[in-house]
Amino acid sequence: MEIMTGKLAIGASLLVISLLFGQLAWISPAPEETNQQRFDEKTNLALRRTGHRLLLASGDSTSRIPAVKKLGANSYVIQLNRAFDYDKLPPLLQESLDIHGIKSNYDVAVVDCKTNELHLGYNFMDYSKSKEVACIGREQLMGCYNLKITFASSANPPSSTNPIWWTLGLGLVLVGVSYGMWSRKKTTLAPTTETPHEQPIDKPARLAFGASSMDLENQLLYTPNSQHNLTYREAKLLHLFIKNQNQLLEREFILKSVWEDEGIIVGRSIDVFVSRLRKLLQEDTSLKIVAVHGVGYRLEVKANEDL
Repeated sequence: MEIMTGKLAIGASLLVISLLFGQLAWISPAPEETNQQRFDEKTNLALRRTGHRLLLASGDSTSRIPAVKKLGANSYVIQLNRAFDYDKLPPLLQESLDIHGIKSNYDVAVVDCKTNELHLGYNFMDYSKSKEVACIGREQLMGCYNLKITFASSANPPSSTNPIWWTLGLGLVLVGVSYGMWSRKKTTLAPTTETPHEQPIDKPARLAFGASSMDLENQLLYTPNSQHNLTYREAKLLHLFIKNQNQLLEREFILKSVWEDEGIIVGRSIDVFVSRLRKLLQEDTSLKIVAVHGVGYRLEVKANEDL
């Protein structure tokens, strides 16, 4: 009777798990669509990073970069509203593509926004072989340019494995493991009077610095006599200072750590947000955000004996 009951339980488990995994596979997006969407996102971030670095190298830290447009299955374009140093384009673009794991071959074209005339361009193979491309050293006229990149293929080839059969197979494996554990002979163990409980590891609720602390998860700042609600950017910037207290952080490093992942050119926003944090921290005399002209900022935290 016990054996029959066990077999029925295993059979029911097999049916339930198979139906569950089959349903999950049915509602899951097709691999081809998921791969293409992910490739589009990576390409967008890579081109925005490239445009950002090109404008910075040209002395422009205030212009906002327009959204990347997809022209076809494998073509993308980003508009730069001023001339840039073409010599810096190949290494910056390749570096951005490498960061986001894009390995496809590609063609690059620099096109005049108004006339749609091709000014400059090269192929990935030209750069990969010699780290140099045609037209290097040519002077660009002031104006608007479209930076267009066309890939030989848009995404990694999708897996040929049918997701439904894969998930059903996984369900069978799980049931087989359950059956093996059930059928194993039980070993008699002496009963214990208490069931041990795993003690959770306490995580610090706040990050302490000076006489203040910060609740990063809830974006709250606690100063000696006040509590402040922080915006997402304020919390991110303050957390960066806390992690690197008493260390000089260059403006470029702050920009990359706090803003660049969003693909936004911030201009003087760093100074604005530092000013906000200074006001919030002003009642804590153990803290001071010091500006080093032309370099960046440093959060100075006095030691306890100096308070």
